[in-house]
Parts: sequence; structure tokens; C-alpha cells
Amino acid sequence: MSKRLYIVVEGQTEEEFVKSLLAPFFQDMGIYAYPLIIHTSKGHKGGFVNYEHLKNDIVRLLKSQGQDVIVSMLVDFFRCPEVPEKDIWSIIPNHVERVVEMEMAIKKDINDWRFVPYIQLHEFEALLFSSDEGFKKYFSDKEILELQGIIESYENPEDINSSPEGAPSKRLLRIVPDYDKVVYGNIIALEIGLKLIVDRCPRFKAWTELLIEKCR
Repeated sequence: MSKRLYIVVEGQTEEEFVKSLLAPFFQDMGIYAYPLIIHTSKGHKGGFVNYEHLKNDIVRLLKSQGQDVIVSMLVDFFRCPEVPEKDIWSIIPNHVERVVEMEMAIKKDINDWRFVPYIQLHEFEALLFSSDEGFKKYFSDKEILELQGIIESYENPEDINSSPEGAPSKRLLRIVPDYDKVVYGNIIALEIGLKLIVDRCPRFKAWTELLIEKCR
């Protein structure tokens, strides 16, 4: 039996990423994936600025669906708003360990076996540093050279620093001042392809594998 997979996302870029890359990937395995942009207020969508907005959408989905559905999320660690159990996760210096603890806190708070939390280290743009293939098509030679230097400095793109000046998106903006996430984010990801992103980003890979397992 095929299962439906809903992924609550931050905005338009992630919505298109799910539609264009993740949905075809999952559909080959009989899993039908649908993105849902976070509802921030009545009539407004987009942006992860309040945990309750995310929780409300997830709980609403779980309540409205049957047992043949899995609900997940795709949000950034960088500038992530406070989630439950801050007293535990906020004192963990290692970012990977902190994100794991945050995901566990969200899972505990939602408390439904059909829910799979996922926070992207350090943000969506980290996935774009999986390869220079996307950059080559849209940016200048000088910009590509600088971006290649970042790619070569990190075996795992998810390790790219989350400090305000070192976040993947900030690095992109410094090198490509007119970089726009909505305009470039998804088309660059499409140029790279999901296989290479999965190969280079171990947390992202583990998330996709867990979703496949849960949907079986």
C-alpha cells in the first residue's frame, strides 16, 4: 500500500525543492510526497519564526489524516526559533548534537508515531554546496572560483558554520550579492541533483532513509 508523506516547510524554495526533487524520488518507491508551507497567521504563509506555527500545522495534519500518512518537516537550524526543552539543548556546544536534541524535543512534544522531525544543518543553502554544478550555470567565473573554495574546504556541506557571518546563505551573498533564495535555490539544487546531495550530506541522507522506512 502506498503512503502519503507531508513535509511542512519554511517557504517557497523548500516547497519547490520537495515538489521537484524529493517527490519524484519518493514516488519511485510508491510514496507520494506533498509540501506544506508553514501558516504564520490567518491568510499568511512562510517563515519559521514561531514554533507554535509549525506545531499547529503538524498537529492539524496528523488529526485530519488516517494511519497511512507520515508527517515530517524541513526547517533550518540557522536562526531557528526556540523549541521545547531549551534548558537541555541550548547548552550543547556541538551543533550536530544540539540539533538531534532539538529534534527529540519536538518529537516528544508532538507525540505521534507518524511524525518525523528534521532540522537542516545549518540551512537549506548548505545543500547547494554539495557540488559546483549548479553554481557553474548561473554565476560568473570569479564567483564560481570562490564558491569552489568553500566546497573544497568542507567534506560535508552540513558542517558549514552557522555563525551569522559564516552561514551558507551569508557566504553566498558575500560572493554573489544578488543571490536570491527563491530565484536561485531550487534551480541550483535541480542542477546538482538529489543523488549527489544525498551522497554529500549525511544527515539529509539519514532523514530520507528514515522517511522511506516509516512509509513502508
